[in-house]
Amino acid sequence: MEEGEQKKKDLLLPVSILIAAVLIAGSLVYSTGKNSVAGKKLASETLDEVSPEYVKEIDKNEHVLGDISAPVKIIEFSDLECPFCKRFHQTMKQVMEAYEGKVVWVYRHFPIDQLHSKARKESEASECAGELGGNEKFWEYVDKIYEVTPSNNGLDPALLPKLAEEIGLNKKAFEGCLKSGKYAEKIASQIEEAEKAGAKGTPYSIIITKKGKRYAIPGAFLFEDAGSQADMKRIVEAALKN
Repeated sequence: MEEGEQKKKDLLLPVSILIAAVLIAGSLVYSTGKNSVAGKKLASETLDEVSPEYVKEIDKNEHVLGDISAPVKIIEFSDLECPFCKRFHQTMKQVMEAYEGKVVWVYRHFPIDQLHSKARKESEASECAGELGGNEKFWEYVDKIYEVTPSNNGLDPALLPKLAEEIGLNKKAFEGCLKSGKYAEKIASQIEEAEKAGAKGTPYSIIITKKGKRYAIPGAFLFEDAGSQADMKRIVEAALKN
């Protein structure tokens, strides 16, 4: 190899490393979080254990799909304008279908204002849907938002009452609820909870295993992904055994 070519390669290597580091760091904002407790792992040595003190117990007023007494519980902290959350929402539907009776899905809010300034109000809107129509309408409203939003702050806030009306809610009552800001404090407290539990991006989920251990799922894992160290199917299977 000529000396000039060697020098060129020597110069390119640090640049390549730097670019890779920037790309990895950038992806953290969307797809992962620093976990509260490192060391103990679940599912192919990929998921870190989270201390119970950072995760509020599930209660009867939660927004849940499935049986709250199911052996495995997944608490998802989500941002309605996050494209990765939109994808993970479909993954979780696959989980619920495949593990009916074995998994309960709990939805909590984690709108990231720095990225999606509209998401917090959308979270409040989903709570208003739940107030007016119960748990079923909460989930229906969340489904509707993910169906119509292009993500990344792309949903027109003027559509929020219209979406409520489309799922059978009283538009005027919905508008009054949303205008009141009555759920702002609840959203803020769930954001704080997510951050204490180690969330740095969305989606960020906590899986509670059959034996009560809590592990962080940082990112939009696929239901099945042979090319990865872990996917939701393998994670749930591990949680049912541990």
